[in-house]
Amino acid sequence: MTRKKLPDIIEPTPEEDARIRDAIASDPDTREWTADDFARARRGPPWGRPRGHTKEQITLRIDKDVLAHFRDSGKGWQTRINAALRRAAGL
Repeated sequence: MTRKKLPDIIEPTPEEDARIRDAIASDPDTREWTADDFARARRGPPWGRPRGHTKEQITLRIDKDVLAHFRDSGKGWQTRINAALRRAAGL
């Protein structure tokens, strides 16, 4: 597998960093994260999935043209297949 090259990170100058920190400090709706905040952080939506809506990995055979249709539609094709199946099942 070939890894995609990430763009170079451009660090802010000390002056830019000071302006950023001042803006954070003056915003009443935000604050800088502490080490405890980072330790508690989790990926994904904070509310999780509704009860009974967990996903299960399976093997499913689908006609090539159907699979190509969804894959050609771009990122999120598996989610779109799931939505189509939910509609077809009346869920």
